[in-house]
Amino acid sequence: MDLFPFTANVEDPEDSSLQWSNPAQQTLYFGEKRALRDLRIQLENSTANELSISIDNTTLADEGEYTCTIFTRPVRTAKAMVTVLGIPQKPQISGYSGPLREGDVAVLTCVSSGSKPAAYLRWKKGDKHLTGQSSEVSKDANGKTFTVSSHVEITVGKEDDGANVTCTVDHASMQISGKSALQHKPTAKIEPKPEHPQEGDNLVLHCKGEGNPIPQDYKWEKDGVDTPLLDAQDNILTFPNLNKSDSGTYICYASNLVGNSIARYTLSVS
Repeated sequence: MDLFPFTANVEDPEDSSLQWSNPAQQTLYFGEKRALRDLRIQLENSTANELSISIDNTTLADEGEYTCTIFTRPVRTAKAMVTVLGIPQKPQISGYSGPLREGDVAVLTCVSSGSKPAAYLRWKKGDKHLTGQSSEVSKDANGKTFTVSSHVEITVGKEDDGANVTCTVDHASMQISGKSALQHKPTAKIEPKPEHPQEGDNLVLHCKGEGNPIPQDYKWEKDGVDTPLLDAQDNILTFPNLNKSDSGTYICYASNLVGNSIARYTLSVS
């Protein structure tokens, strides 16, 4: 955490010394003399009128009331309350172990620990805020920080293909996010080149598959024909020299881990 400075100023020191002590009433500095062997605590300035110290890399254990004392008659004191924020950990999203199909309900959980005070979690899908989530707050084992969890349900549709679902932690100390991408079965379409082929042309059919994950497996068939198409390679089907016997309906199957999609193209050679 950051460097935290303490400064005590006295207008009338009366030839006495200043002292800083921590919430446990341990003396940190008596004038310019170090009293506690904590190298995070450093002397910044020591004069008859001022005693300034700093604490580097503050932790939750440093929180509490610090006392500056000037040993006059009577003894005078001033107190400073130090509040240390607990920085929340990066949120973790869980909820489904495999790909989702259209119509499935994804129940996602976002968890972030270590915040003080308790952080606030909010959900977005793309640029759209999600509502209807429930939140739970529990105290961590150290008794000082909190774990916050939030749940959201999403009915998966085609428009969610590859959508980023984001859980953001809002806290006085920072703002951090975690993401989860929804998986979806592919879509496929066949694009011919040239667009209007004629007899004798070299025709290429490109089966364009999109999805999350991206389709890796493709299969070509000619409607009504059982024999494999020798000129098919992955998502490309070629016709080196079109003739009328090539006419017919060609089918492309594009598959990913979620499912498959079918595209059809009717070729008429004249």
